[in-house]
Amino acid sequence: MIQQNRIWFITGASRGFGRIWAEAALERGDKVVATARKVESIADLKEKYGDNVLTLALDVTHPEQVKEAVHKAHQHFGKLDIVLNNAGYSLVGTIEEAGADEISALYETNILGPVSVIQAALPIMREQGYGHILGTSSNLGHVTLPVIGYYSSSKWAFEAIHESLAEEIKQFGIKVTIIEPGAYATEFGSQDSLKFSQNMEVYNDFKTEFIKTIQSYEQGDPKATPEALFKMVDAENPPLRFHLGSHNLPLVKSVYAERINLWEAWDEVSSAAQG
Repeated sequence: MIQQNRIWFITGASRGFGRIWAEAALERGDKVVATARKVESIADLKEKYGDNVLTLALDVTHPEQVKEAVHKAHQHFGKLDIVLNNAGYSLVGTIEEAGADEISALYETNILGPVSVIQAALPIMREQGYGHILGTSSNLGHVTLPVIGYYSSSKWAFEAIHESLAEEIKQFGIKVTIIEPGAYATEFGSQDSLKFSQNMEVYNDFKTEFIKTIQSYEQGDPKATPEALFKMVDAENPPLRFHLGSHNLPLVKSVYAERINLWEAWDEVSSAAQG
């Protein structure tokens, strides 16, 4: 039986998937705690949906602010059914170009921010005896690309954290799903969602060709995703990993087949190291 009137807590709700999914949840009759770094960017949600939405300013890199926002959400609606970690951005730059401060800032938002949200929400969900934690990852949680290697690495860490989390909290009746979109025509490629490291001339030609390749990718329609998302969250046994888009599975199967072939080719040498 599908639970009605769910309460969602969504980070990064000002644009992209966060905005689309927040509005779709409200349209289907759920209630949403929508958060964004600048609360004015989501003020229109309050105007349109009234008491069904609570809008809060939240920078996920500030743990105390995260705790306060989660507390306010629970206090306001009385429960938390679904916590969706969606806030994040991409760092554009080769491994050599990016500085330590840029890498640290990326990880603060893409990894430590979601962890703060999870840690703040878990005591509430544990007391409820139910809940569903969702995290927006990427198909780059399985594969990687040059020039955005640090972003890819943040998603690999994000996936590992959620996989461990799922095993740890299923005893409390809490579910975990990692959402893995492929290429979509969202604002993720905008200046607000991208940061650029310093430029080294030696990589210019390589990066130019890479950008051409990225721009040639077929992009999905983000407005086509809510129905799939709701089928997943309404399922009695939702998956740990959930692809969005038609290109992910063929890509991941190809990459893993290549990895397995490589491991098998070196298996004799590897096995000899067992001792």
